Amino acid sequence: MPEKHTYVLGLNTYDHDVSACLLRDGAIAFAIAKERITRAKHASGFYKEVIDYCLEAEGITLDDVDLVVRNCYILPVPEMEERLVYFDAPGFLPEFERGDAAKHPLYLSRQDKVVTISHHLAHAYSAFAVSPFEQGVVMIVDGVGSYRSDVMESFPASDTATPLARESESYYSFNGTTLECLKKVWMEPDRGFLSDEFYNMPGLGALYSRASTYIFGDWNKCGELMGLAPYGRRDQVKHLLELNDGKLHVPQWTAEFKQPYVFDGSSNWEKHPAMRHWEDLAWRTQDDTENVLLARARWLRETTGAKNLCMAGGVALNCVANGRVAREAGFENVWVQPAAGDDGIAIGCAYYGWLEILKQRRAFVMDHAYVGRRYSDQDAAKELQKFLVRIQVDAVRSDDVCRDTAKLLADQKVIGWFQDRSEFGPRALGNRSLLADPRKGEMKDILNSRVKHRQAFRPFAPIVLAERMKEIFEGEEDSPFMLIAKPVRPEWRDKIPAIVHVDGTARVQTVREETNPMLYRLLKEFEALTGVPVLINTSFNIKGEPIVETPQDAVNCFLTTGVDHLVMHDTIVSKNAMHKVVAPLVNIYTDVRTLVASTAQPA
Repeated sequence: MPEKHTYVLGLNTYDHDVSACLLRDGAIAFAIAKERITRAKHASGFYKEVIDYCLEAEGITLDDVDLVVRNCYILPVPEMEERLVYFDAPGFLPEFERGDAAKHPLYLSRQDKVVTISHHLAHAYSAFAVSPFEQGVVMIVDGVGSYRSDVMESFPASDTATPLARESESYYSFNGTTLECLKKVWMEPDRGFLSDEFYNMPGLGALYSRASTYIFGDWNKCGELMGLAPYGRRDQVKHLLELNDGKLHVPQWTAEFKQPYVFDGSSNWEKHPAMRHWEDLAWRTQDDTENVLLARARWLRETTGAKNLCMAGGVALNCVANGRVAREAGFENVWVQPAAGDDGIAIGCAYYGWLEILKQRRAFVMDHAYVGRRYSDQDAAKELQKFLVRIQVDAVRSDDVCRDTAKLLADQKVIGWFQDRSEFGPRALGNRSLLADPRKGEMKDILNSRVKHRQAFRPFAPIVLAERMKEIFEGEEDSPFMLIAKPVRPEWRDKIPAIVHVDGTARVQTVREETNPMLYRLLKEFEALTGVPVLINTSFNIKGEPIVETPQDAVNCFLTTGVDHLVMHDTIVSKNAMHKVVAPLVNIYTDVRTLVASTAQPA
């Protein structure tokens, strides 16, 4: 008789970064964000695709799942779904998904095994429950969380707010499976133009999104804002965040902020006349954010005496601020959830179910983020055998793919690296990556012009052998998830210029043999050839698209960009002479098909 497992399914639903996480006996079996499946960045809407992905990968059905725990930061999921029945909200449930939703057993479910929890509580469980620590504290900071009226956990009575205030910051202590809220910081509602209320609210994460909207025209361009900040001048803009005796004050913006980015379809953002002003504003936003986060972390350490800090929430993706917290707040250890944003909510929901509802023990440590499904050699070969692919490429099986790939990298080739299970979270951590040689500064421009098409100011990140990290980068703290920025040691800056940002730092990922043996071996082979145990690692995608998930996604990206070689498992794929003939025809066909689809009238 087959072994009976206990399954818990965690879901982030409806708004941006819809995701699912399936636990098998308390360990993450699979997790996926909807964007990786639908290819729509930060995909919102219904959650059928992510559930199906996890269940099919495990070979079970929804009936085999013992518990489902969900979150939607806008409203509790049952209330959200009731409103969606009668309210047309295409941003949360588009018309083409309504049919699937209506037929799905979890939609409008009243089953006892289906539970909803509040937002920061889910973030907190995503952080501490899979951390390597038995005791410690948790810092949750994001743009906006649940309404005070919907928050589930107890919090200090002194942290008062109205029922319609929203979570902005939450601080907890934990011991084993017990979580206690130490402090809540709320944002009261703010008047605004329809959907812009949250980033005009007086909050730490909301302020960052307000500045992102002002500079980039998009509240979710916070990573770009962080990259732009070092180009700004110190103290050219007044403080945007002020912390007095532990109380955060966010001044209202005034008419002096009169140069917002407005897309007109033709303007070149990087040549905009407001660029100097935007750089200065980015510097101020980043500096204020770092200082407030550092003050909060120090308060947390001094109040509790804790040695270990766990972080989640969207602001925990700010690797520059994380680096300062790790080095300056006084904790012995800092652990950041690799899916710190709202996709990671699915992990937190699942572990709330496992620990709090099912009353199970903690036994799983998330020491890597490779939790997608596996694709077989046959899956990869099938994509390469498709007619329009086969005539454009040469595919050769290698008996030592790490050695052969290292030679290509040392020869300045850009490699699409597709291995094993995909990473969960916004960072490519070496299984769905573009890799390149960091020894020449121009490699950054080559990657941008051929593949990424990103703004020139944005840095590329390094991967480094974990045992060599302290030789090349400053700081003791490990960084396996590319979530801590470190200064590059001066003697190494000229050796690896392509990964050194304008401020002399790099967003480091440390690689260990036990968590990613293929990537570790590749770094060792590259070091043997060049003496440099570092590679450029950026996400395998082009600007505006999610990271590739499937072999088909990888082949499509390879054939439509300037990536030199695609390495899928132990096969090295190269473009042949026919690619120059076929690729333009395929692109024209694709453009025409897209145009026809977008202009077709409904029947």
